[in-house]
Amino acid sequence: MAEAPPTGNPSVVDGSPQLRRIGSSDLQVFPLAISGNVFGWTAGAQSTEDILNNYADAGGNFVDTADSYAGGRSEIMIGNWMRDRRNRDEVVVATKIGKSADNPGLRARSINSAVEASLERLRCGHLDLLYLHIDDESVSFDETLLAVDELIRAGKVRYFGVSDHTGNRLIEARIASAQLGVAPMVALQNRYNLLHRSEYEGDLAHVAESQGLGVMPRFALASGFLTGKYRSKADLAGNSRGGEAAKYLTRRGQRILAALDGIAAEHESSVATIALAWLLSKPLVVAPVASASKPDQVAQLVAAASTTLTRQQIADLDRVSAR
Repeated sequence: MAEAPPTGNPSVVDGSPQLRRIGSSDLQVFPLAISGNVFGWTAGAQSTEDILNNYADAGGNFVDTADSYAGGRSEIMIGNWMRDRRNRDEVVVATKIGKSADNPGLRARSINSAVEASLERLRCGHLDLLYLHIDDESVSFDETLLAVDELIRAGKVRYFGVSDHTGNRLIEARIASAQLGVAPMVALQNRYNLLHRSEYEGDLAHVAESQGLGVMPRFALASGFLTGKYRSKADLAGNSRGGEAAKYLTRRGQRILAALDGIAAEHESSVATIALAWLLSKPLVVAPVASASKPDQVAQLVAAASTTLTRQQIADLDRVSAR
């Protein structure tokens, strides 16, 4: 894959998606991050291995997890996979800290302990991207940023970002970073999809642009609703994620699915692929974060990276999903 700019519409050369750069870092990633949030939960050891193999075989190199996912089992499974496949140098590993029961919050001691524990579970010497999983307002930014910078200077973390901060808090963090002379953040992970737009598209997007952050939308498929598999209350029964998706069974949700159905038919692709391709058409978006609980679902996710929507299709989805 050739290198591509970090923002803008998906770029495809000879049918292959180009890697995208995360903010001001030198991290080059596939335009779809595979999430580890189901590893060790709805996806067992064999399914996890097969999912990761399918993703890597399709050109994927960006794995996203957290120390709180399945009590740390997600990181263990990813670490075992990288060891067995001997591909650590080929994978951009991102994990999040702040929510685990063992090392909660973002005080310096918790940060150091959490990163050491993640490195052990992931069986690697450094993290490519460390996210602050929460906005811990009980701790000064100075303490948090100095602790992260120390880890970067020690070579245990290459870059860092945040995943639960408002635009105002991002500004505060940038000012604190400049005053302290420490490494600034390069990435933002936030809830952003066709059903959740206002949270990101207002002040947060403006601040992310002004700070040159790479944006990784989480809940990119709205807990599976934007795959099209939940279209009635009957579809929710017996599914572990059905409760979260239930709130989207509204007239607006159905209109969005209908629009996705039409565009998916035009591209001869899946609803999930189109929903992710819409995100990839947005400025600053580097790689949506999406999960697969079964190996055969991976193809629909990675296909978004090589699917370019027309201006009219983007406008149609913008209109139907607007409030």
